[in-house]
Amino acid sequence: MGIIQGILACVGRLMIAVIFLLSALGNKIWNFSSVAELMASKGMPQNIILGIPAHKYLLCGAIFFLIVGGISVAIGFKARLGAFMLLLFLLAATYYFHDFWNAESDQQPAEMIQFLKNLAISGTMLFIIANGAGPGSLDKRKKSKRAGSGSQPSGRESDKNRVANSDAESSESLNNVRNKTPGFGG
Repeated sequence: MGIIQGILACVGRLMIAVIFLLSALGNKIWNFSSVAELMASKGMPQNIILGIPAHKYLLCGAIFFLIVGGISVAIGFKARLGAFMLLLFLLAATYYFHDFWNAESDQQPAEMIQFLKNLAISGTMLFIIANGAGPGSLDKRKKSKRAGSGSQPSGRESDKNRVANSDAESSESLNNVRNKTPGFGG
């Protein structure tokens, strides 16, 4: 079952990451000027910093977050950090670009669907932040190598040892009570 879980987790992470990677590589980079104009029209800051409007810096930052976060989640390396980067992107993009409450009435249903899609993907990012990348990830391999190199047993073996030790301590405590209590036992 472990191999199947690893494969499914890897495929799942790739499927999650593809939307972010394609957004950056297939849209935002190739259409940088038009995306920057759209950002400006949606109210992104346009202050000039070193001769460049601020919204263009924000677009570069978004592209960076999409690529680094997408790759991080896809391969499961520092996946919590990558998911956090993608979550920040989603929150900003959803607020500025899928604000269905401000959309024209004919656009509200489409914007609400996009808003809810981003909400669901944000939930996925929160899940990764809370639980990590899962089986088959580089984070998981790194953790299992660290655990395997120590003298402590890991996983089920460690749990069995804890239960056995707990049972032995309980039996020993019960015997001590029996031996010290007058009229109880032998």
